[in-house]
Amino acid sequence: MSRRTLDVIPKHRMLRRTLYGLLLAAPLMPLGVACGNGEDCGYGPASLRGGTVALNADGSLPSRPSCDSCPDQGDDGARLTGCHATASTVAGKAEVMCSYVTCSNDGRRPEGLREALVSESGGAMGALFAHAAWLEAASVPAFLRLADELKAHGAPEALVKAARRSAGDEVRHTRAMQSLAEHHGATLPDVDLPPFQARSLEEMLLENAVEGCVRETFGAFVAGWQSRTAQDPEVRDTLRAIAKDEVRHAELAWAVDAWAQERLTPTQRERLLQARRDALRVLGEEVEGHRPPEQLIREAGMPSREQALTLFQGLAGLVA
Repeated sequence: MSRRTLDVIPKHRMLRRTLYGLLLAAPLMPLGVACGNGEDCGYGPASLRGGTVALNADGSLPSRPSCDSCPDQGDDGARLTGCHATASTVAGKAEVMCSYVTCSNDGRRPEGLREALVSESGGAMGALFAHAAWLEAASVPAFLRLADELKAHGAPEALVKAARRSAGDEVRHTRAMQSLAEHHGATLPDVDLPPFQARSLEEMLLENAVEGCVRETFGAFVAGWQSRTAQDPEVRDTLRAIAKDEVRHAELAWAVDAWAQERLTPTQRERLLQARRDALRVLGEEVEGHRPPEQLIREAGMPSREQALTLFQGLAGLVA
């Protein structure tokens, strides 16, 4: 593959500057090992869609929507911490987004992905890598869908190629994380994903704002952190290769967002901006509750709560 084909998306200089600044501080920051045994967080998704609620009489979002429609992730899943209303494409309605405390990194979760329970047979390390492998596997169809939708909506060929290349990256990531999971006695859960339906440009971009500009970018920060701090050499080497790809995936999300700006109405652009703000707020709540077991901090390089907050602050400055 030629160099020209590889570099189809321009580097996002602010993103890379922010990330490298955070990673350079990694050896200097205190370990900050969390108290307890990690029972405060689970391995389910960090956020899920609930139902819809009516907008206020003046058309604004309700400040305290009911969380009754939030899915229950079960005893082994992530714990529900609350919910908030966010913009919806349904007239007169707001969507309920449910927040959970999770130890896992989120990648580009495809719409409709059904959560899988990870076996506890591999312990904390096995569960972490099995869930990570599952997320990587689920990202493959997410990027293929993005490529098809970008092409259908008339995006530049460079964006389409980058999305397809990202799907190939995720295949390699799945195998790498699956190998780590199996090394620790855990297996990769099946990806249960219903068939995709056609979406409007705005619907595609709303997902990209949440899953790409916010969650994937934060995931790239965390992967970079792990690649520098994991004491397990196999984990460190595996994450070093993955982290480079994840930075490019985050850059793709921001490139898609930039391309779409002139194709949206002012109202649609405001909804997109609000979706990023909402996703950032939810992620901040999750980071506040992030207390991984000491083993994951030490061997897998997972950031402690204090370190995750520092990474989040870097992301918040980038998103703002």
